[in-house]
Amino acid sequence: MTSPVLTPLELPKSGSKVLVITAHPDDVDFGAAGTIATLTKLGVEVTYCITTDGHQGGEDASISRDEMRKIRRIEQSAAGQVLGVNNIFYLGKDDGSIMPSLELREEFVRIIRMTKPDILITQSPERNWARMPASHPDHLAVGEVAIQAVYPDARNQFAFPHLLKEGLEPWNVAKIWVMAHHSPTKYLDVTENIELKFKALESHKSQTEHMADLKERVTSWMTMASSAANLPEGRFAEMFFEVDA
Repeated sequence: MTSPVLTPLELPKSGSKVLVITAHPDDVDFGAAGTIATLTKLGVEVTYCITTDGHQGGEDASISRDEMRKIRRIEQSAAGQVLGVNNIFYLGKDDGSIMPSLELREEFVRIIRMTKPDILITQSPERNWARMPASHPDHLAVGEVAIQAVYPDARNQFAFPHLLKEGLEPWNVAKIWVMAHHSPTKYLDVTENIELKFKALESHKSQTEHMADLKERVTSWMTMASSAANLPEGRFAEMFFEVDA
């Protein structure tokens, strides 16, 4: 029996394309690694766009921030490989600096038109008061701009007309799956891929190695999601707010 609030995600067919736009390296792995593993196993082509360099992350002050930039990219690439994702755009913007802007919107539109996704996965532009870490200012800004890029710009031939000269035709994204939304509507049972989620998170050593309770913390979140979906005890789920774009 499913929850009256949460209903199962309808997964795309093999050969479909999904684009994930997040603020920081590791955001997708905390929010949707089980879902990404499910998609790639189905034969869905998944691409990441990581907006910032993540240089403000971690607990080790002995690591220079320039070195952290390099570490975060290496870690995200390794985590992507765990989940079957090899195509990653790194925009390299300063961590902690993201604001909604027309310039960032253009960059996202360019990547949407290049990758032609059927589904966009991104972060919530709405603050989740129950999960403050999910509502980092960079998350809110990236979510807002990514959704603006889907509508109206990516599909509009008159938005950023110079992109047409680059051969980037308008593209209509069909659905958006929003992570960490305060009122999720969909769930995906990812129990069979939970070990891959942990492995992806553990690839981000600079961010997770100091978390002795990493698995317990993540398992707790996923158990709450499973409970909200009325799944049997012992199952784990990830949740999204789904938008018909």
